[in-house]
Amino acid sequence: MSHPEDEDPAALFRAAIGEVKRLRKPASAPPATPRPKPRARMAERDDAEARGEFARLLRDSSPLEAGDTASYRRDNLPARMFQRLKRGQYSVQDELDLHGATVAQAETLLRQFLLEAHAHEHGCVRIIHGKGLQSDGGAPVLKNLVDRLLRQRNDVLAFHSAPAGQGGTGAVLVLLANR
Repeated sequence: MSHPEDEDPAALFRAAIGEVKRLRKPASAPPATPRPKPRARMAERDDAEARGEFARLLRDSSPLEAGDTASYRRDNLPARMFQRLKRGQYSVQDELDLHGATVAQAETLLRQFLLEAHAHEHGCVRIIHGKGLQSDGGAPVLKNLVDRLLRQRNDVLAFHSAPAGQGGTGAVLVLLANR
């Protein structure tokens, strides 16, 4: 008398599944055309809209050029504090570098950076926007974006292009109000 454990496992398997029919090979299908790579169409559209809106803003007001000094002071900020900012005499507590960012990315990064600066109660920050020398013969886009955006914010007391040793006209020092 033979025991099942003495039998060949492959033979047991074949006995359990029964007769097997071989499948026919399918007719050769034509090679599938590769699908196009996915694109971030929503992000592209948002960036295009932001660029369009920004281009209108630049047309309606005279934009800053690469070597121009960005400068703004609230009326209630004492002149001596503004002079200290212009000379770079406040210690910079944080810095944001926008090199290589698109308009939409730069705006998002800048807004987030300012929120975090307030959360950490920073009084002075530096924003590096570059001089915009790569801007297709037009005005430096990021520099003008930073200038326009900072002017609209209630939490910005003043800003001024950094002294030469701290980025010059490719960066701004920003004095923030404590909330």
